[in-house]
Amino acid sequence: MSEKAPFRTLLVVNAYWFGLSVMWNSLHVLILPAVLLHYTSEARKNTVLGLLTFLGLVIAMIVQPFAGWWSDRYGRRWPFIVLGTGLDFVFLALMGWAGGLTWIAIAYIGLQLTSNLAHGPAQGLIPDRVPRRQHGAASGIKNLFDMSGLVVASLLMGGLLDPADTRPLMPLLAIAIVLLLSAAVTLGEIVRKPARRPAPAEGIPPLRPFALLRARPAYARVVAARFAFLLGVYAVQSFIQYFIRDVIAPPNPVRLTGDLMATITLPLIGFAVAGGWLGDKVGHRRVLYLACGFAIVGSLAMATARTAGAVLGFGAALGMGIGLFLTANWALLNQLAPPARAGAYLGLTNLATAGAGAAGRLLGPLIDALNAFARHGGYVFMFLFAALSALVSAWLLTGMADFDSSFSGEVG
Repeated sequence: MSEKAPFRTLLVVNAYWFGLSVMWNSLHVLILPAVLLHYTSEARKNTVLGLLTFLGLVIAMIVQPFAGWWSDRYGRRWPFIVLGTGLDFVFLALMGWAGGLTWIAIAYIGLQLTSNLAHGPAQGLIPDRVPRRQHGAASGIKNLFDMSGLVVASLLMGGLLDPADTRPLMPLLAIAIVLLLSAAVTLGEIVRKPARRPAPAEGIPPLRPFALLRARPAYARVVAARFAFLLGVYAVQSFIQYFIRDVIAPPNPVRLTGDLMATITLPLIGFAVAGGWLGDKVGHRRVLYLACGFAIVGSLAMATARTAGAVLGFGAALGMGIGLFLTANWALLNQLAPPARAGAYLGLTNLATAGAGAAGRLLGPLIDALNAFARHGGYVFMFLFAALSALVSAWLLTGMADFDSSFSGEVG
């Protein structure tokens, strides 16, 4: 693939990420924390939220790489996206009508299973359809849709979700509509114009896509750096509503949490797009170091925040770092993934993405314990942990050869 992909292609192959972003950011940041308060005690709220989302994300971490692997072998992405998205609507409906913790858990875990059946194959669309020299720009647009989805989720759910609702029907209906429209845009393109990509190489062991990481240590290192960085980000994202509720104590914690997410995301969007362009010019690893620096400063500052204004201001700095990191890291991963195995390799990034999300949720019991030991001590620890995670991510990228090179090394 040597010709330059038109800008329209960069948009349509990434449109699906907007719907996924609206769905998962609405659920994880706003809907689940608010609804679970009706079914658990104050002292255990971080623990229940953390353990439920941990279990769901472990399922996502397993399903996504295998779905990507199967889409490589099958030679098509769209049937997996259609099946997974169609089943998403079933579990969204169940969550909307569910009453009680058990049914909410069943709906959430089922949604993780079906969504990641589509998510894994969808990650192969950039290598399938975009030349390598445009991977930075394409990754920037992907993250533009991701972060735009976060803004829409923050503002939309902040207005639709009533903290008193035990069955959030209207918010979940809005999610389903957005997901359907975004999926239709991407599917319309990839069904109409199948990609001409290399046939999958023989010799990938059945149901063993994890073996691919051993064939490419540099790829594994970039995945590890992604895990470390996102571990801190997801720890903060998971429990930020409870931090705002307990420490800032505004009249409407859900609305302020939505405002914070929007405030983080607006600079994140700008820096995500700029990071893709900058990385194509100066190298994506340099952009990653800058991203980690922003994240460290923003996290440490958030630990001192005690007013709504401080939370919003420091959150903006954190958003700059997240935006730069997501684009530069994704561009590197796309460049290192061989075209014939893009679904399998990029599906393995969920070891970092969902794996970090799952591990970050395990801080819930520790946050509750530290809050009981010292007033708000668990929340201070949460932000310090995020800063340390960004530092470890930067360390993982040091002392290595330039990543901006073509893939070498195969699994036989």
